[in-house]
Order: sequence, then C-alpha cells, then structure tokens
Amino acid sequence: MNINVTINGKQTDVKDGATILAAAQKLGIDIPTFCYDPTLEIYGGCRICVVEVTGARDLVASCSAKATEGMIVNTESEKVTEARKNILGLLLANHPNDCLTCQKAGSCKLQEYAYRYGVRFEEQNVRSENYPLEDQNPYIVRDMNKCILCGKCVRSCAQVEDRKVLSFANRGAHTKVVTAFDMPYEDSKCVHCFRCVTVCPVGALMDKRAMHAGRHWDIDSKTVTCMFCEYGCSFEVGMKEGNVAYVTPKNPEKGRPLCLKGKIGNELKYLENPEKPYMKKDGKFIESNWSEAMGLTEIVDKIIFLEKGNK
Repeated sequence: MNINVTINGKQTDVKDGATILAAAQKLGIDIPTFCYDPTLEIYGGCRICVVEVTGARDLVASCSAKATEGMIVNTESEKVTEARKNILGLLLANHPNDCLTCQKAGSCKLQEYAYRYGVRFEEQNVRSENYPLEDQNPYIVRDMNKCILCGKCVRSCAQVEDRKVLSFANRGAHTKVVTAFDMPYEDSKCVHCFRCVTVCPVGALMDKRAMHAGRHWDIDSKTVTCMFCEYGCSFEVGMKEGNVAYVTPKNPEKGRPLCLKGKIGNELKYLENPEKPYMKKDGKFIESNWSEAMGLTEIVDKIIFLEKGNK
C-alpha cells in the first residue's frame, strides 16, 4: 500500500511505513543527517534532520518519523533552519577549530552543514573536555575532541556479534564513546576492522595510513572488491595525479564484518610502496611481514606482486 506525501510543495507516493527522510530522498530533497545511515538501526539522536510537519506541535526527526497519508512537510522553514543553526552552533562551540589542517576537510558533514547554514565558530571555544589524541596504534587515529556523539561507530561495531567494542559512557557534557574501561583502541579488544572509521561523519576517526596522502578535493577514487575471502567487501582506492595514494575500506552492508587482513592485503595489492603490516603480540603492535600478517605463503605474496606489475 502506498501513501501520498507533500514535501516542500512537491508530491510523491511512498510505501506505508516509509520515513519522511526516505520520502524526501525520493524527491531529491537533501535533509541533513549526522546519526542516520541506511545500513544502521535508526537512532534519531542528533536532531539535525528535524522538519516541520503541518499540524504537529513540535519539529520531528525525519529519519525516524513515519510518513502518513496526506502529510505536508517543510524541510527548510524558518523554524527548521533556526533549529539546525542552534544545533550546529552547539556542536561547533565544543569542536576544535582546526579545519585547515584536518584530514576530513572537504568530506566532513559538520563542515558541510556549517557552510550550508552560515554557522561560524565562536571566538571563545567552550569545550568541556580536552582529550589526548590517540594515535599510538598504526591503523586508526582517534580524536575524541572532534566526536559529535552521533553513535554511528557504536552501532556499526555492534552489528558484528563477536565485536561490540564501543559504547557510550558518562552523561551530559562529559558523554563520550569508549571501549571497555575507556582503554585506547590499541589496548582494547578492537580488531581494527575499520567499520567505525567508515561511518564517522567528522574527523574523530581516521585511517592513519591514508592520512596526508592527499586532500579530499585532490583525490579521484574507484571502488574495488576485496578478494581475500568470500565476503567480497568494498574498498576505496584513492588516486592522486594518477598514482594510488591509499586504500581504505568502505561502509559494509548491515552486519557484514570488515577485517584488517582485507585492509593490509589490498594495500599490498594496489600500493606501489605499501607500509609494513603490524600484528598484535603480547598486547602490543609489532612490525611484521606480509606472509605472517596475511597468513599466506611467500608464493602467494609473489603472485600478488606479479598481478600488480601486470596492471
């Protein structure tokens, strides 16, 4: 059964049970989102996607609110715009002002929406916490000062049954995403699969081996399929000036695990001079060799190098 909805004066029909956000997307109307991801369960916590529904007393979150027959929605009314500006202002007031040097510049959702609604950093930053930069491990850089608490990393990690490494801790202004006992990634049970990195909308979680390889606007990318197991996960190969600059995982389908083996294996396959792999031994990352890291023989390593040479 389909229902009729009018959004910003445009009418469309969607299946009964579809969200307002889905109806807007069908019409090509872009509603800002931070916590929403089509591969994750609905959270509705960031509120940047609020819209005005005729007859409703308050603004509603379009990612979780269901469309109903005859519903009339405005996604950019004065009331909606003001709410979004207030949300962005609060986020920027508690966010480092380092966009000029942040690796996420050009692909950061917070930066994109701040520009869209003309919201600027305040002269005085009122951050309640100053967390140390976590870059000790060789794969993921975590900067909790940039976290906007969208929860996408927590939900993505929880989709893989044997992982569930992340959760929220504390309350109010002191809320943060943590591992068990708030240990660094390096010391936790995190397997560095990069699921959290692929869904992070800001610069809180970054692929360390892809950092400084090029800015977003300098990179041309293509999607390749990982062949190291039957899952066939997608990876992004970033190209700068015709050369491969980095290889990083893409957001997987719901519940599908990513793995570090696929990450470093595809680096070996596509990068001209890949960084050495690291393996955890006695709780610490130690530089390893490709055969040990991949669980492969030297013969298979040579085959991969030959494939690269024939490209």
